[in-house]
Amino acid sequence: MIRSQRPHHSVTTVTGSGNRNHGMSFLLCRTLRTTRWIMSAIETGVRLALKNILLLTDFSEPSELAVPFAIAIAREYESKVYAMHVLTPVSLAYATPELAAAAIEGLEEGAQAGMQRVDAQLVGVPHETMLVRAESVWSPVEQALSECEVDLVILGTHGRTGAMKLLLGSVAEEIFRRAGVPVLTIGPSVRKGFHSRGQFRRVLFATDFTKEAQAAAPYAISMAQENQARLVLLHVMPDPDSKMRKRTPQDSVANVMHQLYELIAPEAELWCRPEATVRFGNPAERILEATMELEADLIVLGVRDAAGHLGAATHLERTIAHKVVARATCPVLTVRG
Repeated sequence: MIRSQRPHHSVTTVTGSGNRNHGMSFLLCRTLRTTRWIMSAIETGVRLALKNILLLTDFSEPSELAVPFAIAIAREYESKVYAMHVLTPVSLAYATPELAAAAIEGLEEGAQAGMQRVDAQLVGVPHETMLVRAESVWSPVEQALSECEVDLVILGTHGRTGAMKLLLGSVAEEIFRRAGVPVLTIGPSVRKGFHSRGQFRRVLFATDFTKEAQAAAPYAISMAQENQARLVLLHVMPDPDSKMRKRTPQDSVANVMHQLYELIAPEAELWCRPEATVRFGNPAERILEATMELEADLIVLGVRDAAGHLGAATHLERTIAHKVVARATCPVLTVRG
């Protein structure tokens, strides 16, 4: 085990298989200048302002799981919740006009009943409900983000297709890559009844030291602070082959550990116990592995925007964020860089 210069922290270095690794290290590619640049945005430890929350719902089970989190965060940050459901066109190409009209009327009645249930759940926190008809989900979401001055989006999603569903990999990923605010996603693998009060006791922040990770860091710190949570910082490195191992300085993992701890302002140690871990292998697999081992309540990730990226992420190779959201057993907070 390689320890940093701050021995009062918990430090763990593991391999891709989850075993502790004493000799393996990897060439550090980041400089101290990069570390200072990241620190400049988060060193003060200022509490985040989440005045307005947009709760997107399609009345599915994952959406139902999202409501307690919206309520808990709204109470903690004294926020107002805007609950929105978007009615989008359904496939009625072969239906008669009469059947199409009846189907649409039934969908609208179901949506109104669903919104009444959500409205009843939100009693006790300031909130408004919005039932919107649109050609796509993103258009009214984009409008609400601006008009309601939204600070956080919360949504539940699953992997099934169907009318008015927030399809994981298309609508949900479009939202967390295009929204200019953080998005808390309750994925299909989050178990029913998970933390019904929406509290986070173990927060996992996965970082690669990019600008996207820089944008996400204050949210990881704030969520840990507000919940008096255990905060774990994770960096995943590629598996080094034998040639790379011969050329790698022995202190490189320790340097990465130092960078991880530099993400946390000294005053943060007063309200949580920051820990750092370095793992080797596939980033998504290692993040999910760490989530299970730590029994994390929240994963925080920085993500790239949708420009030139969303189509490939949706239809070809799945992104790290997509894989994590799809398989994580806890909510995932994504922050666009």
